[in-house]
Amino acid sequence: MKASRSQAALPLGVRRALHKLGMDLSAARRRRRIPVALMAERAFISRTTLTRVEKGDPGVSLGIYASVLFVLGMAGRLGDLADASDDPLGVFPGRGAAAAAHPHGAAAGTRSWSVRPPSTSIWPARPFR
Repeated sequence: MKASRSQAALPLGVRRALHKLGMDLSAARRRRRIPVALMAERAFISRTTLTRVEKGDPGVSLGIYASVLFVLGMAGRLGDLADASDDPLGVFPGRGAAAAAHPHGAAAGTRSWSVRPPSTSIWPARPFR
């Protein structure tokens, strides 16, 4: 299978994390004594795709990984991957934890910026002719 340039350009840490995820999913399946064929059937994927998941293939969609996690009873953790309460870089200065926990970062309907958007633009002042 041909890998895309985006997959080839994945940072080493990301590739290692995906590999570890695949190995952990494989171990979880084996601990539950679920055969590959049955696991693939329950996740509505092929055995080949399950093998790719268990190898940590970055070309497999996140939805497939989520299906496998669901079958293993581990899908609850998926929602915590990018949780705002665990993201110290995503909190704007001068805002409280409640603003950081909101899906849009601030209370609905407000437009408060702690950092001004850049005044320069990448687009020219006049339209192209």
